[in-house]
Amino acid sequence: MKTITRTKYLERIIELNQTPDIKIITGIRRAGKSELMRAYISYLKSHFENINIIFIDFMDIEYEGLKEYHALHTYVEAHYQAKKTNYVFVDEVQMCHKFELAINSLYSKRKYDIYITGSNAFLLGADLATLFTGRYIGIHVFPFSFREYCQFYDEIDDKEKLFDEYMIKGGLAGSYVYKTEADRIRYVKEVYETIVTRDLVQKYSLTDTLVLQRLSEFLMDNISNLTSPNKVSRLLTANKTTTNHVTVGRYIKYLCSAFVFYDIKRYDIRGKKYLESSEKFYLCDTGIRYAILGSRNMDYGRGYENMVCMELLRREYTVYVGKLYQKEIDFVAQKGNEKIYIQVSDNISDSKTLERECQPLLQIRDAYPKKIIARTRHPKYSYEGIEICDIVDWLLQE
Repeated sequence: MKTITRTKYLERIIELNQTPDIKIITGIRRAGKSELMRAYISYLKSHFENINIIFIDFMDIEYEGLKEYHALHTYVEAHYQAKKTNYVFVDEVQMCHKFELAINSLYSKRKYDIYITGSNAFLLGADLATLFTGRYIGIHVFPFSFREYCQFYDEIDDKEKLFDEYMIKGGLAGSYVYKTEADRIRYVKEVYETIVTRDLVQKYSLTDTLVLQRLSEFLMDNISNLTSPNKVSRLLTANKTTTNHVTVGRYIKYLCSAFVFYDIKRYDIRGKKYLESSEKFYLCDTGIRYAILGSRNMDYGRGYENMVCMELLRREYTVYVGKLYQKEIDFVAQKGNEKIYIQVSDNISDSKTLERECQPLLQIRDAYPKKIIARTRHPKYSYEGIEICDIVDWLLQE
């Protein structure tokens, strides 16, 4: 299978080389966590001599006997080499019962540089502080970006064609090897169903899997709509999937913890405060929506909005939905002292559509940049001080 070097992630993990933290590689299933770990090991072997790599892959039957924390701990200690820099890599660490006890003990010895990956449902951001007693740092891996998709298909020069394909195929690169559309979709479905019907059910001992499935499909079908557990529970119950807002709220949290959806909260721009009443949920990858729902209710504007949201998160912005009076700004993106207000649209060739998209941005009185990202197919230009960007060009930016 063809591979590409995911330079951004590799550079990030190289930055953390020999820092005292436990390095935890997280992200949705099949996003490329294991491949990143292997790429980093190759980098270490090619750049350093006096090192000792202790690598354990729990998907390999060779390490079956280490799926108990004492055995894991003993194995690592037995392979330690004095007077060398010792690296410990554990792939799919959750397959070892009580793995955190072994990792914490190894960490406390201060003689290992530790890196772990795990199935998304088992290494949740909310759980890490309780799992690990030492310092840890996360490297969050997303599915392929559009820029990476273009790198993968570098023999094709037509970026517009690639963009249309990416909208449907998405960024789960494991699906790219299949020659037929049916096989590719089957692969994506299996990844999704493994998370929803196995990982989450196993992690949280869920009994009502139908509600979880219907909820996930509802969120996919309502990307960019303001959502609340009360509203969703009423709609599901009206469609003969009986539930309540408490269950829906809990299941939404589970889906977000597994990185299937990302929870984007609202921010009152004028009042400078966060709003808790409702929020938006964006899907980790547009390819999953197409694989599960097909072309039903296909809305390209919402799909583009989802792509922009995920790209902002990849670029390490903190993202909010903006509210100004009764108007909405699709995204308020912040990183350090940088702030950008963004509207996303499908087609703004009609002057009335352009004015409608610009109006909320023009009402913002501060001097931070304002941007509209749309399928313009034109070079970047300015309108009333607002930068108008083609989505293909914007996604391809460094």
